[in-house]
Amino acid sequence: MNLKKLIFVPFLLVTTCVSAQVYNIDPSHTYPSFEADHMGLSIWRGKFTKSSGKIVLDRQSNTGGSVEISIDASSVDFGHAKMNEKARSNEIFNAAKYPTIIYKSTSLKYQGDKLVAVEGEMTMLGITKPLLLTLTHFKCLIHPLQKREVCGADAQGRFDRSDFGMNIGLPRFSPEIKLAIQVEGVRAD
Repeated sequence: MNLKKLIFVPFLLVTTCVSAQVYNIDPSHTYPSFEADHMGLSIWRGKFTKSSGKIVLDRQSNTGGSVEISIDASSVDFGHAKMNEKARSNEIFNAAKYPTIIYKSTSLKYQGDKLVAVEGEMTMLGITKPLLLTLTHFKCLIHPLQKREVCGADAQGRFDRSDFGMNIGLPRFSPEIKLAIQVEGVRAD
């Protein structure tokens, strides 16, 4: 009986590892973007143009997996040069001191083989807080040009920027930030 257990446990580990697939984030098709209040007058929209990371999915068992995304804080782009400069300064993202914004999952939620939510933590300005991302779209297919599996998703989330010490303009500006993230990952094998 012990011999059966010794054979079964390594087999279980191997089959578990085989079912999980690694996808490298395609930075040319990934755009973390956000919306922020401008004194109740309008909504400022911005994005980050440099990101990297990987996604591990286990769509066969619908359990496990992980998401790790790194965003270059200095790549913030509002489409307005003066605002970009201010956003990179120590008043907002402090990109010189905190060059990277990091998101790491703590759990992935599936409906069938479809990823629907990612619970995780975001580290920004040296502070780590929980952040739930809800997927409004998720699809995987063999890409006609790359001839490899590519998965794409649109995710949404919200957080209070003051939780990260980003207090500029408060209380005139709302601290709530809305995220909209377009991401594509290319299967690594």
